[in-house]
Amino acid sequence: MKHSRFLKSAAVVSVGGFLAKGIGAFYRIPLTNLLGGYGMGLYQMAYPLFCVLLTFSSAGIPSAFSRIIAREDASSRGHERTVSSAFRLFFLIGLCGTLIMLLLAPQMSALQGKAGLKRCYLALAPSVLLVSLIAVFRGYFQGKNDMVPTAVSEIVEQLFKVLPGLYFAQKFADDPALAVSCALAAVSFSELAALGYLVLRYRREAHAPSPFRGVSSEGVLYSALPVMAAASLLPLSQMADSVIIVRFLSRYTERAVALYGLYSGGALSLVNLPVGVCYGLAAAVVPAVSEVFAKGKEQEGRERAMYALAITLMISAPCAAGLYFFAPLAVRILYASMSAGDAETLVSLVRLMSVSAAFLACTQTLAACLTGMGKAKYAALSMLVAVACKLALQPFLLSRPSLSVYGAAIAANACYLIAFSLDLFYTVRRKRKGAKGYDHHCQSGSGEKRLDGARAGGGARCG
Repeated sequence: MKHSRFLKSAAVVSVGGFLAKGIGAFYRIPLTNLLGGYGMGLYQMAYPLFCVLLTFSSAGIPSAFSRIIAREDASSRGHERTVSSAFRLFFLIGLCGTLIMLLLAPQMSALQGKAGLKRCYLALAPSVLLVSLIAVFRGYFQGKNDMVPTAVSEIVEQLFKVLPGLYFAQKFADDPALAVSCALAAVSFSELAALGYLVLRYRREAHAPSPFRGVSSEGVLYSALPVMAAASLLPLSQMADSVIIVRFLSRYTERAVALYGLYSGGALSLVNLPVGVCYGLAAAVVPAVSEVFAKGKEQEGRERAMYALAITLMISAPCAAGLYFFAPLAVRILYASMSAGDAETLVSLVRLMSVSAAFLACTQTLAACLTGMGKAKYAALSMLVAVACKLALQPFLLSRPSLSVYGAAIAANACYLIAFSLDLFYTVRRKRKGAKGYDHHCQSGSGEKRLDGARAGGGARCG
């Protein structure tokens, strides 16, 4: 394996992700100070439904689409039909996601018991369509091992979110619900800016196919569905968290929303920083593994997967240790205006969840490896089992006042550990002799749903 090529691709996305996450993390500092615990609670309560719809309409697209592009490169096929199909398909899916969020805004705000959330959902709704289109372009470039557009677009997103978000948060500081809704509208604006950059970058490609020529999208959807399902389960569980955690905590404390804001907006944000840094490895490993599996070199593909996992551990494990030991310093610097009680709670949450920084980063990489191997359904199964365990644990743990919001952190740790363990098992497991699939270098034209939209035959092709 050309490790230097893989590491270069991973480094480009990781640096972009690190800068983007860094901008986002530092954005949270003044935003938290301006909105306060209650405002940040509202801010975080609006995100779970958004993340679910965003995941269904976009989260699996870069990985799935980059795998398709990499396989077509390996077999020297053109991309025009595939790009056209993906663009049209996910434009429609993203549009449906935006409309669903607009329609569900009143019901979700009522379910969560905060009428002011309706405006927050309306402000975020356009982002669902925009991110869906962004994901198609990112997947195209990643499949061609060009990670620069992904990295730059992530930075553009953050830069165009920060200034408008802080301006409106300060301007409407006396009305937390209005301030939050305006800050979330800045998110939609930032996605529009990122999409504009990617469109311009795509048009500069020497022979970039036009994304407006339509052909059948069945093959693209068939390939992307398992990846989308795997990616959607965690945000779906976080939407459930916004209801379950707040309602259970409300039984014995009046600070349920504020505690949920500390858990979701504070602790999870810090824990996710190492995950964002390691995203480059996940983005780079999909075309790297898919390329060799398409050529029938399954052993080399598994070696690439284990190499990516080893690098992920080398990055995420020290980050997890740093979160544990330097949590008090980080909270003191990042959230200087936070009350002593809230700061103490946040430090304890970060320390408790620090191990999840490594588990979640490794799960992200392994899920990408499974996608490259054509086994995305196993990543979906792993996350389904993990999320089910988390949801089963939460009522038991959160109902205990002695644990309070820490029960949510314990359940999340268990979720990430289970997902990591199952993904690792499926990554290293070999299929039985004679089983169909990539592991034995055989692919069916009908089984692949004719991704290029051109082959009508269903004969098998073995490498």
